[in-house]
Formats: sequence, C-alpha cells, structure tokens
Amino acid sequence: MALKYLITGATGGLGSRVLDYLVANVPSSEYAAASSRESSRQQFEDRGIAFRLVEYDDPKSLDAAFVGVENLFFVSTNTFDVEKRTRQHRNFIDAAKKAGVKHVWYTSLAFGGFKSDSTVDVQKAHLETEKMLKSSGVTFTSIREGIYTEAFPLFLGWYPNTQTVYIPSDGPVAFTSRTELGEANARLMMRGGFENEIVLLTAQEAITFAQMVNVINKTTQRNVKLEVVSSSQYVQLNAARDEGEKPAAFFETLVSWYDGITNGDASATHPLMAEILGRDPKTATQVVRDLLTENRNYIWHQNYTDPAKYAAIKLNA
Repeated sequence: MALKYLITGATGGLGSRVLDYLVANVPSSEYAAASSRESSRQQFEDRGIAFRLVEYDDPKSLDAAFVGVENLFFVSTNTFDVEKRTRQHRNFIDAAKKAGVKHVWYTSLAFGGFKSDSTVDVQKAHLETEKMLKSSGVTFTSIREGIYTEAFPLFLGWYPNTQTVYIPSDGPVAFTSRTELGEANARLMMRGGFENEIVLLTAQEAITFAQMVNVINKTTQRNVKLEVVSSSQYVQLNAARDEGEKPAAFFETLVSWYDGITNGDASATHPLMAEILGRDPKTATQVVRDLLTENRNYIWHQNYTDPAKYAAIKLNA
C-alpha cells in the first residue's frame, strides 16, 4: 500500500514539527513517522500515527521502511563525524532508490547559500550527500535549511551565567526559526515540485553576533560583553571554561564554521520561505527576544556534552 509521506527524524526538533503540520492538515492514512529507536514506536502509535523503524546503519531496516513511500523526508543524521554521516546517507539513498521512492526531500544546511564550495566542516557531508543524490537517479530536492535561531547559545558559547562571549568572527548569519522551518518544510513537500533542485529556506534578516548579544542584554537586563579573538584564543578560552564540558576538539571543529561566517557563507537570504509560509518568517531578533522573554535562562541541548545534565538544568530552569 502506498504511503504519501514518511517523516524520518520524527522525534527530532525539525522532523517532529514537519510531522505535526501533517497531522494537523492531512489524513492520518497519508503519513507515517520514522525513527532509529524502536522505543519510539509506542509514542506515535498511541497518537494514531503509523511508525516505521529507520536505522541508517542498517540497510535492511531502510529497505523495509521505504516500501511504497512516495515522498520521503530525509533528515540528516545527528553527528559531526563527516565520514560516518556520509556512509549513513549513502545507505539511505541506496535504499530509497531500491524501493522506488518517488521523491526524496533532503534536509541540508544553508552554509554557502546556493553555492557548493563552502569549506565549513559541518557542510561537507551535506555537499557530498547532494552529489550522491544527483548521481543516484532518484528524484530529490535538497532543502538548505537556515541555521536554527534557537541554537544561538551554541554559536555564542553563551549560558545564563556567561558574562563575556569570546568568538573568532562577528559576521552576519541568516538565523531562522526551527519551528517555522518545520512548517515550511511540510508545506514545501505537500506543494511538490522543485525536482532535482537545491532550495534555500531562510528568514529575511542576517544578524551579527554583536547584535544578538544586544538582544540578550535588552531582553534580560544582563550586561554580556562580546570579544572577537583569534581562532586559537577562541578554542583555548572556551574549552577552559565551558559549562557544557565540551572538549577542545569540539571548538576546533567550530573554527571552520566561523571561517565560513567571515567569508559570508551564512549570510544568504531568500524569499522562498516567505512565499511558502504566506507570511514573513520571524527575524532572529524576534525569536531570540521571544525565547528569552519566556525564559531568561534559556539553554540549548547541544551546548552540553551530557544529555542528563542538560535535562536536569532545563528541568530546574
């Protein structure tokens, strides 16, 4: 039996929001949720949502899950290991082709805008995946997602008690609301088209980190300071004081992100998201202000090495 939409990463921040939009707008027979954890099955089936197990390292699970799927929402795996992510994505694309999936919608990243020459470390696997999609023969759309505004604490190395932010670049970033990206991705997939194309979904404002710190200060009455330092100082200062206990290697990886930001890789905006939503997306200024108004001690999970520590802090925030 054909399945119109299969949403992978359905327990994640983006995939869950895509699924929520489908739940609210299309018949339940047309979609299913997919996750790499069998333990997630119950939470979806309790909501009347069909579930399929999708383990990117297990081609057999992919073969079984993709049978009869028309539109496959392909959420990239959650790892900064470029080689591992590329291998997992190759398994995914091979299985989609084998199953005869009609259209793969891939969640790429917006570093570099429409160009494909970004040297940002996290973008490398996305560019390689786009190459694999093109050579596979499957019909695809690569959705280069605006960098999540909600992740601003990670980019700033900011925690509620942080007094000074040290970064190696203060270039502009077209930060984009993950919540609105979920809706935009769902609407885009439901609309169809854009076969074998790269699209860019972003808000309409590019904001500097200094401007973002100003929003933090105005919204929470803090006096956070920002200092632009060398790359080596950035790694040294942040690794030595990081409340999330991330190692120096993590910050060394992020240096390439900031190099890309300096080169303008994160500043591109495009009107497609506004067109798809039928309204202007929220600006980064609006989103950060709203998040901090709701909770002046807002935190972001990727800022913490230990998920249990993040959960405990969030619970007590």
